[in-house]
Amino acid sequence: MHIEIGIDQNNKEFVLTGSTNELLANRRAKMYMKDYLKIKILEAKIIVPYEDDSQEKILTNIRSMLGKHNFEELKTELVEKTLNNYFQEEKNFEKFSKQAYEIRNNNCDLNDFSEFTDSVTKNMKERTLYKLQLLSAYHLAFSQNACNFSVPGAGKTSIVYGAYAYLKSLSERNPKYVDRILIIGPLSSFGPWESEYEECFGMKVDSKRLSGKMSKREKLKYFHSLDPAEVTLMSYQTVGSIVDDLIYFIKKYNVMVVLDEAHKIKNTEGGLIAESVLRISKYCKARVVLTGTPAPNGYEDLSNLFQFLWPSKQIIKYHKYQLKEMSESPDDKRIKDLIDDISPYFIRIRKSDLGLPAAINNPPVVVNMGVHQREIYDFIEKNYMEYLIDKNNASDVRGVLVKARMIRLTQAATNPNLLIKPIDEYFMENGLSERTYIDDSEIINKIVHYPELEVPEKFKATLNLVNEIVNKNEKVIVWAVFVQNMLELQKYLKENGIESKLLYGEVPVETDDKTSTIETRESIIRDFHKIDSDFKVIIANPFAVAESISLHKACHNAIYLERTFNAAQFIQSKDRIHRYGLDKKIKVNYYYIQSNQSVDETVHERLEFKENRMNHIIENEPIPLFSLVDDNDFGDDDIKVLINNYVNRTKAL
Repeated sequence: MHIEIGIDQNNKEFVLTGSTNELLANRRAKMYMKDYLKIKILEAKIIVPYEDDSQEKILTNIRSMLGKHNFEELKTELVEKTLNNYFQEEKNFEKFSKQAYEIRNNNCDLNDFSEFTDSVTKNMKERTLYKLQLLSAYHLAFSQNACNFSVPGAGKTSIVYGAYAYLKSLSERNPKYVDRILIIGPLSSFGPWESEYEECFGMKVDSKRLSGKMSKREKLKYFHSLDPAEVTLMSYQTVGSIVDDLIYFIKKYNVMVVLDEAHKIKNTEGGLIAESVLRISKYCKARVVLTGTPAPNGYEDLSNLFQFLWPSKQIIKYHKYQLKEMSESPDDKRIKDLIDDISPYFIRIRKSDLGLPAAINNPPVVVNMGVHQREIYDFIEKNYMEYLIDKNNASDVRGVLVKARMIRLTQAATNPNLLIKPIDEYFMENGLSERTYIDDSEIINKIVHYPELEVPEKFKATLNLVNEIVNKNEKVIVWAVFVQNMLELQKYLKENGIESKLLYGEVPVETDDKTSTIETRESIIRDFHKIDSDFKVIIANPFAVAESISLHKACHNAIYLERTFNAAQFIQSKDRIHRYGLDKKIKVNYYYIQSNQSVDETVHERLEFKENRMNHIIENEPIPLFSLVDDNDFGDDDIKVLINNYVNRTKAL
């Protein structure tokens, strides 16, 4: 039995002929075609409609259905000609799948690998890739479509440029040839991609940033220009409004498209960002997916990543609900099959592969609160802990009000002056939509004059540490959760002769305006790296800059003024100064400022536990499943430990 697949381009229909009666006699096949392919039956023909952007997906479904029910597939000459790229990718897919799997397992053609290595050495003269980077770049260059799930600091940007350098060096007649690279990522990634290009190739990057400050008309003009930049950078939020012109650009040139921090398209419920990015995928000459957290919520997060990678293939064969089931059951036997299916298409470098010198986690610097801070903190803690204990006995321990009270407690443990600020401003600063109102009227009189009464002891301890570090002619980054604390700490350090710069959400990202004198994140980081920089201290907010920036070449010390229960952000912030490229003689130091008898003690305890568990998962699981670690701003276990610590501490007093 055979089915011939034809195409009617005018009516946008696939036409199935041949053994159609036998196909329709198969009950399951008929149900599938009616329910999912929306067929029409016309005499001895089966008509399958499609839209322009679903043509290849519909064809894939037809072919899959025929194979499943043992029908031989024949293709008309017009189908072959019309969908030439699709069938070429089909041929490539089988070849790439087998050989890419061998490459990622370090079992490749030595002559081909040697040729690749020589090409990268010749065309990327200023950067030497270490062995695993070179293997990863070769895997990517060979397959053209690959995921890199390596840990932060493994050098994913250099890996991409290594593969790009090779592909660009090929003959223009070579089907793998590329001559442009488009990076879609967070704004904070733009600077690192540009600076890494210059470090890899030893020349000024020809780049264009399509930022939110550009009008839509300017962006469209750029996509239709005769000589666009070699490197184009844009944010995920930008894609949706210009997707058709972006497709035109990708089709016109030989473009490698890179999704940086690609977990941002994980939304399997649709969503404009995910849908827009997936629409452009089939037109890309090469596709690269970069993220150290491929499955932040569960295996279902992988679906869009691999759909982007091979849009005409169903690499992940499980439905979303099945992937969720697997996420909830680590011993599910289907997980092995899932990993086996995706293994040819991703490479992962673990932190232990980098050969970094061990970082030093110094014991917490425990400070006793000032008299006034202690009075304020104890008052808040007593009221809020009673509230949490009540909620813990009920069902709502993770509601918005609980979260707000946790924020208040953390603020009081560092600087009671923050308690004047409305809590909903904090939510807005950190991308949270909830608006919360808490009656602080009972303590307002106690805190309104706090700045006139004393300097927070954590500020004093931070100053002492900063002085120690700066006096050794070293640099330091101070991490703080609350923007107001950053501003007040900067002022306090300046009053004591220490210059510093801030990195947080309000600091703008650099644009293409070369005449601008506005201080940006990139300009601060560039100045910080200078040997003779005017400042040796950066005060940063992990919500804004915990990913994408690299400071390890200039800074080997980090001070944590305050922390939340979020271990993922904590680990990301640590990786800013502990990453590949670090001299093995360098000692990286982490310092934690902690208020005695406060929520800080519980945060430190829980972060140690979560960090150890997450690192175990990162090192031992092929796909790190962080949903196994309760890592919101706080979880049920965090609340329970906090309550137990409070009860035990107050009993002992």
